[in-house]
Amino acid sequence: MYQFIQIKVLKGNWTWSMLGLTSILVRYFAVQHPEKTEQLYSRTFFPAVRNLIDLSISKLPFATVYIFVFTLVLVLFSYFYFLVQKEGWKQKLGFTIRSFFNGAGALVFLFLVLWGFNYQRIPIFQQIGMKPVPLNQDQLQNELELTRNILNQLRFNIEEDTIAIEEIMPYPELEKLVRANMREHLYLLGLNFTGEPRTKQFYPAGFMRRMGILGIYFPFTGESYIDPTLHPLEKPFTIAHEMAHSYGVTDEGEANFIAWVICSNSDDPLLQYSGQLRLMRYQLNDLYRMSKELYGEFYKTIPKGIRNDLISIQKINEQIKPINLEISRKSNDLFLRTQGVKAGINSYQQLPMLAYAWRNSLNE
Repeated sequence: MYQFIQIKVLKGNWTWSMLGLTSILVRYFAVQHPEKTEQLYSRTFFPAVRNLIDLSISKLPFATVYIFVFTLVLVLFSYFYFLVQKEGWKQKLGFTIRSFFNGAGALVFLFLVLWGFNYQRIPIFQQIGMKPVPLNQDQLQNELELTRNILNQLRFNIEEDTIAIEEIMPYPELEKLVRANMREHLYLLGLNFTGEPRTKQFYPAGFMRRMGILGIYFPFTGESYIDPTLHPLEKPFTIAHEMAHSYGVTDEGEANFIAWVICSNSDDPLLQYSGQLRLMRYQLNDLYRMSKELYGEFYKTIPKGIRNDLISIQKINEQIKPINLEISRKSNDLFLRTQGVKAGINSYQQLPMLAYAWRNSLNE
């Protein structure tokens, strides 16, 4: 009977299962040969995928992840429809097993082919010759003072009053502005990315934040999404961060760094302010971990307008709490580590030392 069941299970079409296994095998070799992965996939195949998506489904005026969800629902209904057509538990079992492995194989194959092999490319830091190291206390304080002074100059060009900035341009205009700056300033990093990636708002508003997510790149549609409830001053930097992912940058620290470089070199004071404000928040977190006393002393030196913006961002963040922040953090950390990002979610925190290394490299 066992052999009979085996034969029944193995009958049928296993194409997606085979494609999934093949892509995993290719990934194994990609890990061993990042130079070839960079050349053949990241700089040849993926740009073609990027441009094809940008010229097709990304033109739609809504988040195409809804199409993906609708397709999954159709596939699920199709599974149950054909399941009831099967006679006997053996046929149903064989069909269920085959469907499960084909479904998993399809997701793995599409993820890796459409974007995931970028995890095995040469790190962007290595490509641009940067060797960031953690900052000591004196270096961090000097960097904070510099960031504070830049923010103070920029803020006057956006809002002359010290009230918190809680309204900016409409989202469609903001997305276009960030995308234009991405195209214009990527040359500063010596990166030859192509495409017109989209970062759309995902509704229902607040859903992503309840999942512990501010923004996400979705490889199956080639678009990135942010939560509409984000504070207005967080949106420019977050859009740039997600667009960096859209260009094939997988490491969160690298995406943060590229977003900061793009924003801080923009001619638009709003983008500059958003980028520098995010940098200061990371720097303040680092100083707080080093010395709560020094943190308190420095915080008093921050101009009132900037402090009001920081407080406003904090209030917005507290309005919608993740359902389970710890599960969200651990699952994200596990995913990043399984894809080869050794720092996991700690890669987000690398921006202060990357900004320091970048500023020093410009002075050399």
